[in-house]
Amino acid sequence: MSDPLHSFLPYGLESLPALLRTPRDAPREALRAGLVAYLKRLGAPQASLEAAERLAHPNSRVVVSGQQAGLLTGPAYTFYKAHAALKLAQEYSSAEQPVVPVFWVASQDHDTDEIRSVELLDFEERVHSLELKLPPAHPAGRIAFAPYFAQVCNLLRPFARYPEVRERICRAMLGDWSYSEVFARLMLEFLGPHGLVVFDPMAKELAPLFVPALEREIADPLASSQAINHTAQAMKKAGLEPVLGRGEAATNLFLEGPDGIRRLLRFRAGHFEDGERHYTPADLRGLLAHDPARLTPAAGLRPVLQDTVLPTAGFVVGPGELKYVAELGGVYALHGLKPPAVIRRMGVTLLEPPIERILQKYGLEAWAFQADPEAAFKAALAQQDARVQAIQAHLRRIEAEFEQVQALLTDPTLTRPRHRAQVRVQHELKRLERKILDNALHQENTIGAQFARLQRHLAPRAPQERVYPFLMYLLKHGERVLDRLLELPATGNHTLSLS
Repeated sequence: MSDPLHSFLPYGLESLPALLRTPRDAPREALRAGLVAYLKRLGAPQASLEAAERLAHPNSRVVVSGQQAGLLTGPAYTFYKAHAALKLAQEYSSAEQPVVPVFWVASQDHDTDEIRSVELLDFEERVHSLELKLPPAHPAGRIAFAPYFAQVCNLLRPFARYPEVRERICRAMLGDWSYSEVFARLMLEFLGPHGLVVFDPMAKELAPLFVPALEREIADPLASSQAINHTAQAMKKAGLEPVLGRGEAATNLFLEGPDGIRRLLRFRAGHFEDGERHYTPADLRGLLAHDPARLTPAAGLRPVLQDTVLPTAGFVVGPGELKYVAELGGVYALHGLKPPAVIRRMGVTLLEPPIERILQKYGLEAWAFQADPEAAFKAALAQQDARVQAIQAHLRRIEAEFEQVQALLTDPTLTRPRHRAQVRVQHELKRLERKILDNALHQENTIGAQFARLQRHLAPRAPQERVYPFLMYLLKHGERVLDRLLELPATGNHTLSLS
């Protein structure tokens, strides 16, 4: 049976070669100029600048991924998304058709709870946590990072094995940068030399590129919401659970108010409202002309706006993003676009040496353990219990053998020696059984401790890649970790040994 999601996501990895050959309009020269100016301001390495320059080519295409501007680049899967885009761009790029890897920094996102904290695990398996007090409901692109610089750099002090990595991280964060710019500079610091281009839609050099698409939304502000709701109904009929849905009068536009808070715009009786003020369409068009970064897309519009500016052929997403992108076919059509190939990102589990040894001891596979740590622990205890029960059964059989010997001894002079021997053997068997049970208890405690270590490394609250940042592994093991990552394929789930 075919996957019902396929009818809503018609283009996958297998479609990428054909989509690369399909003509794709984009404001290439303006895009190139804006990106180069933005990257130079951020101090991007030469390889990143050269990749951005290639966007001016009339046949250029993009493989894009993106993520919120998490603290210390957020969970490790941020790097895995970026690597997938890099790898696919390298595979398909040619002189006649350059394919550029672009990482979209979600600077417009105002859910600061999701980007303000980080956890690091040191070599002694102590957890170092930091939670910053970010202003609520403010876009990451408007939050200054400097007030938090000292806290974040101090968090890295226990990781002194590779001081050059720590220095590079702190240097990238130092300066008068926004929260999203620090994220972008960190991505450029480690992946820019490999040709990654970062894109911040709130950057002054890039925000004007979105004005035409935003003006289309202002002209018919409920059309994209209606398209999303129509697709959501179709998905429900197909047995799928949609993740997007637009409420009554809700547009796909947010407005950043004078207080810096980003609010959803609703459209009623010919005007927009954000819960604080009313705006006419002319007001919003005037705002676009003056400060286009203040008008930003909701999740149901963001990928489409991205692809009105970028000549996108492939879009690398996480497993949770597949369904929401599947709801946007109608919104793409409203903007005169064909959706790109939607490609599930790679996954990686990093195995530090002690953890790899514990997995091998119990015959466990890292991804299976992360899927259900409790089941793996119970299976190990059950195996231990079965071993003890098997030994006890053998001991009972030895006792039973002595009972059988009595029936064979007819000489009364052997009764007392047999009895003494049986008592001694029973005594030793009981003694051995006590030692076996003591050892089993010790083994259970060992199993518990070792499985707690596995969970701390592989599934602290969720799978490893969703909790610890990739930079943590660079701090602990040096840049060889990045070199090993860059050797992996762009898709699929992988384990990467750090032994």
